[in-house]
Parts: sequence; structure tokens; C-alpha cells
Amino acid sequence: MKLTAVNRAEAFRYMGMHGEIPENISSLADECESRLMGAAAPKFHWVYADIADVSESTVTLAEHKLILRGKDISEHLGGCFGTALLCATVGDGVDKLLRTIQAEDMTKALTADALASAAVEQVCDIAEKEIGERFADKFTTWRFSPGYGDFPLECQGDFLSAVNAMRTVGVCVNSGGLLTPTKSVTAVIGISDKPIPPKRRGCGTCTIRDKCKFRKNGERCKAEP
Repeated sequence: MKLTAVNRAEAFRYMGMHGEIPENISSLADECESRLMGAAAPKFHWVYADIADVSESTVTLAEHKLILRGKDISEHLGGCFGTALLCATVGDGVDKLLRTIQAEDMTKALTADALASAAVEQVCDIAEKEIGERFADKFTTWRFSPGYGDFPLECQGDFLSAVNAMRTVGVCVNSGGLLTPTKSVTAVIGISDKPIPPKRRGCGTCTIRDKCKFRKNGERCKAEP
């Protein structure tokens, strides 16, 4: 797959910028986007797994010998019969580019980093659309990633093994639970026979609502309908 442009509005949101964008930032975004598109190698891979059991704080999958831990992921997947395990990345070329730009100018580096973050979310959006089409007669949750709420980063190694991420998309995890390349995402999408309750997509039950930068600015993230 190939990205031809980055969602600028989303990137500027990551930078905390609103309304009319200053000309110097817009020019930096033009340069950074062009360089980013040349460096990016966007990929995603997902696998389906039946859910064997959901308890108050664990979700046991029937395949892949994977247990998802935490009350938040248990609530997120409550009522679901299965899940899509997703890994997406824009590649290690972007990491190299970001290091290069960081040595050039910090404002430019901030702009490039925000654009790269927006780019990997676009890859996730494409993957999520594919998953939705695959289960067109079902209902799906929004994507929920390790590190959200009490869903621990420690599961990343087992998660990547389940997706065979190193072979399929070139993503691995370091000792701190962080993904490499850094502009990569893992996420869980629940699949249900019944409509997903609206409360599962709202700020009211979000575990990071008190420190969410979007809420502080009077906005809402993509998870909020």
C-alpha cells in the first residue's frame, strides 16, 4: 500500500494547533510531508481470533495462546465473540528521517513527528475499514491499544507473535514494551453479533479523560462518535 498525503488537520491537532495555521508551520509541513512520503513504507497485518472467555480483568483468546489483561480491555470486548488483532506501521525509514530532521531544527522535528503519527493512524484507518468490510454483517468496536487504561504494554511481545508482526510488517518490541519502528501501532477491534453500546465509545468512560489533551482543548478524539 502507499500513502500519497497526510491528514494535515489531524497532525496539527497532535501539535495542539487550531484555526488558521501560521505560514511558517504550513511551509514546514509541506517540506516534512514531502520527505515523509518518500521515506514511508506503510504496512498492516491483522489476524482474527475467537474469544474463549471474558472475565472481569482478562480476555482469553481461543487461538494464539494470548490472554489480554486489564479491566478496560475486558469491558471493551464484553459481548464480543471474536477480535481482530492489528499491527500497522509506516516503517523504519520514517524513524531514520525523524532523527535526521531532529538534528536540523526542533520545530521542523515536531511538525514531522506529528505528521508521522497522523500517517500511521491513517494506515490503521485503512486496516479498520478492511476489517469492517470483512465482517460487514457484524458490529465492531473502535480500536483499543496496549497502553490504554490498564491494558498493559507488557503484552506487546505476545501480541506481535500472534500477528507474526516481524515477518509480515517488520515490527518488533524492545525491553520497555515500546514498538520499533516507533511509528507503529497495535490494536484490538472487537467483533459482535449485536450493536456496540454507545458508552463504549464515549469520553465519560475513557480511562484517560482527565489528562486527555483533546478534552483540555474542548475537542474529542476519533473514538468519540
